[in-house]
Amino acid sequence: MPVAMRISCLLSATARTFSLLCPAAGLLCCRLLGPSSVVSRRNMSSKRQMDHLERTSNNYRQNTLYPAQVCGIINESETVKRLRIAVHPNFTFKAGQWVDFFIPDVEKVGGFSMCSSPGLLQREGVVELAVKYAKHPPAHWVHTTCTVGSRVAMRVGGEFFFDPSPCEPSVDLLLVAGGVGINPLYSIMLHTADLLRLNRASGGRDYNIGSAHLCYSAKNTEELLFKNSIIEVCQEFPDKFSCDFHVTQQSTDVDLQLLPFVNHGRLTEEVLRKHVDPQRTLCYLCGPPPMIESISKTLMDLSLPKDRIFFEKWW
Repeated sequence: MPVAMRISCLLSATARTFSLLCPAAGLLCCRLLGPSSVVSRRNMSSKRQMDHLERTSNNYRQNTLYPAQVCGIINESETVKRLRIAVHPNFTFKAGQWVDFFIPDVEKVGGFSMCSSPGLLQREGVVELAVKYAKHPPAHWVHTTCTVGSRVAMRVGGEFFFDPSPCEPSVDLLLVAGGVGINPLYSIMLHTADLLRLNRASGGRDYNIGSAHLCYSAKNTEELLFKNSIIEVCQEFPDKFSCDFHVTQQSTDVDLQLLPFVNHGRLTEEVLRKHVDPQRTLCYLCGPPPMIESISKTLMDLSLPKDRIFFEKWW
């Protein structure tokens, strides 16, 4: 049976099973009224952390919730699992966006950024999510209950994405990630690499792609997700991609392969200055709110206009 047909049959079964198990089943593959149809607005106590649907109630969302099935699980680090998920043929997303993640018999809805490119979806019919361990029910389910074959449903949302058209002038990307905030930025990096490959195949007639520099901070090199793939992309396009890894609590020797890319300590204004051109740079930030606020201020102090700084805060 062809791969596309197998995935289609698999997802039909997923939709049937999900409709029996999930309280949100009535939303599957149908048009929704919008975020307010799922999230009731109410005054939030300052002592209670908002969940994903509440926190993103004003964000853009697609109107369709699609059935999906886990088809692969990879231990990306000691605390992060990467899921490969087969999705409905009509599922689409832009590099940098997230999904509402519905799990049968789990009341809370997860919110996870895609860490794969739209190109992988086109080629293989799958998306990937990298989920850090937490006691929050959706993340806890991923780490303790999820198996290959587990059925879920997903809806795409978010206004944080990079989706250039062929006619747009080139820009230089500055991608700044903290911890698991690398996920949407890795998606953007992979998408940019896919566009460069299209350019190479067409003799440079498709997209105007500038440079892209990634600044990625984590506690130690074990927590630097996708580090080997990031280096491979930089080596494939040395005139387009570059990266700096920043570790703040490294207690062991750094692997020799990583050594040229690793800096000890936090990301500094001096490092950022090298990659900021107020006329050409678009900066995408994702990480803990204090980091986002600090880096945003530094970038504006370096004369990067506010409308050229895009951020996604994850709690």
